[in-house]
Amino acid sequence: MAADDDPFLWLEDIDGEKALAWVRERNAETKAILESEPGFESLNQRLLSIFQSDAKIPYVTARGEWLYNFWQDETYVRGLWRRTTLDSYRTTTPEWETVLDLDALAKKENENWVWKGPTVYEPDYDRALLRLSRGGGDAVVIREFDLEKSTFVEGGFEVPEAKSNASWLDRDTLLVGTDFGEGSLTESGYPRTTRLWKRGTPLESAELVFEGKVSDVSASAYAFWHRGKRRRMAYRGIDFYNTEEFLWHDDDWVRLEKPDDVEVSLAGEHLLFHPRKDWETEARTWAADSLLAMETDRFLAGDRNFDLLYEPKPRSAYKGFEVTASAIIINELAEVKDRFTVARFSKETGWQRQPLDAPGSGSVGISAFDSENSDRYWAIVTDFLTPTTLYLAELGQPEAEKLKSLPDFFDSTGLLIEQNQATSADGTRIPYFLVRPKDLPLDGTHPTLLYGYGGFEVSMESSYSASVGAAWLERGGVYALANIRGGGEFGPAWHQAALKENRQRAYDDFIAVGEDLIARGFTSSDHLGVAGGSNGGLLTGNMLVQRPDLFGAVVSMVPLLDMRRFNQLLAGASWMAEYGDPDDPEQWAWLKNYSPYHQVKADVDYPPVLFATSTRDDRVHPGHARKMVARMLEQGHQDVFYYENIEGGHGGAANLKQSAYLYAIEYTFLWRFLEKADS
Repeated sequence: MAADDDPFLWLEDIDGEKALAWVRERNAETKAILESEPGFESLNQRLLSIFQSDAKIPYVTARGEWLYNFWQDETYVRGLWRRTTLDSYRTTTPEWETVLDLDALAKKENENWVWKGPTVYEPDYDRALLRLSRGGGDAVVIREFDLEKSTFVEGGFEVPEAKSNASWLDRDTLLVGTDFGEGSLTESGYPRTTRLWKRGTPLESAELVFEGKVSDVSASAYAFWHRGKRRRMAYRGIDFYNTEEFLWHDDDWVRLEKPDDVEVSLAGEHLLFHPRKDWETEARTWAADSLLAMETDRFLAGDRNFDLLYEPKPRSAYKGFEVTASAIIINELAEVKDRFTVARFSKETGWQRQPLDAPGSGSVGISAFDSENSDRYWAIVTDFLTPTTLYLAELGQPEAEKLKSLPDFFDSTGLLIEQNQATSADGTRIPYFLVRPKDLPLDGTHPTLLYGYGGFEVSMESSYSASVGAAWLERGGVYALANIRGGGEFGPAWHQAALKENRQRAYDDFIAVGEDLIARGFTSSDHLGVAGGSNGGLLTGNMLVQRPDLFGAVVSMVPLLDMRRFNQLLAGASWMAEYGDPDDPEQWAWLKNYSPYHQVKADVDYPPVLFATSTRDDRVHPGHARKMVARMLEQGHQDVFYYENIEGGHGGAANLKQSAYLYAIEYTFLWRFLEKADS
């Protein structure tokens, strides 16, 4: 089917009267069935109470003497931006000072504001650029805010609604990338140009200081405060994985001479490089997924004899780093478990490395407390069954300070976590986490939910999810999380193995995990469900059409499904490096094989399926889910459920009430079909 032969193109009209009437009709059908299921309302209220609980950890960001937190609960539905001191934060009941009440602002301005975060001016910490979204999409309005007076700056910087970025060059100057009119955006809909905007002058007259090409995913110049200096960098995102990087040096942009697939970061006076493929230089060949360091001046002078800070190992991956005042904390993922190394540099000894014993066990996330002034760091420790705990630690100090911990939001008594391996179609070992009762009879009767993503080098790790626990595990469900190719669990090669024409490997991996769950006796096809969102929605959409015999229910959230037109819808063009170019006949020949919209057939018996999306998602077009449902209904398929939140952005929900309702819909659907008696 050619793209222009699509009979459901009218459903791509996001706010069209006809399309929205169709959406409301589908929503009403889904709500009538699932809201009437026993336990739906109690689950909805249970989830809402968890999401709105005062016992949640109020995560904070240090900005000068203040710790800032964005909070949502039953009273502050849209959210409250607030702050406290470290001494107060250490107590069980911190004293918070309100900075901005988003609910009050939305009411005052009659706007559906959704919080998208601040960019605070450093080193003074007295001004911020606030990003506010109408309805939760990626497009934002940027407005200048006075942190001393807790009010917007009258006549201050304000960027109209667009997919914009802005950074502080100085107190009275911004670097801004936004929609400046014709030719200023890339084909993917992101800014192509950056302009220098002086306070008190019109935005449209701002001076052009950097630009990319229309074919780029995006291009931007930005400034940031780092180690006591204002630094400037810029990039051209040629595609999702190849980037040209520039450094502001001697009053001009200097392109950093390196392969486009090598990622670049700044750490003090050093440049850090992370090659995604082997990098051959005169000095030696540097392995893909290593972390390399060199003083900026040496690199610009042509030296390529790097210091090796991280060397890749089998079944491991470089995950990232954090900069503190005197060191770098390097995060490695080994068999999908976090490990850390501290690297310090001195002129006398060069780089010295030593292991870091991070607090707790399970998955550990580390971030700098205040990279400019101290070696303190936050550590967030979590796993599937242990409530997430927040620590404050300091390099060189033996003990970490336990600050906050979640309560037991669900009963995990008798549950265990294990890590198993499945074997994919080509013999590759695919790890997956499993959460189940210790005494689970291996009789294949247990409702089991398999979750996956498998794209964009994103790793799936263990974490404490109160919604999974309360809605699924506590009721007796088994939960599995697959580490399939396309993700980043074992470095760039693990991701690259499932790109473009090799995408089927990710789907074969997921199928292998599903078959392994059945072979081990945990479940059976009647009781095995799958769920995923965004690229994971494409994954589960392909499970629907490729292996309808293997699954008892399928959930596809904010999904891509029409791979013939994905590059023409919203941000879709930016993902062609991941999936391929459907406008190229040779690439479409294999891409169509994992386009669920083109593979669904009238004469196949499919398992029950729920598609969920958001009208306000301006990243993945809701037309994907709409058209898939329309086609399946036209073909006469039964048990095709659809729910579209009229707001909410790519996350599918704009506030906690909407999030609770969306999860209640999803889990009620899964229980309805996976708990059924064997026929």
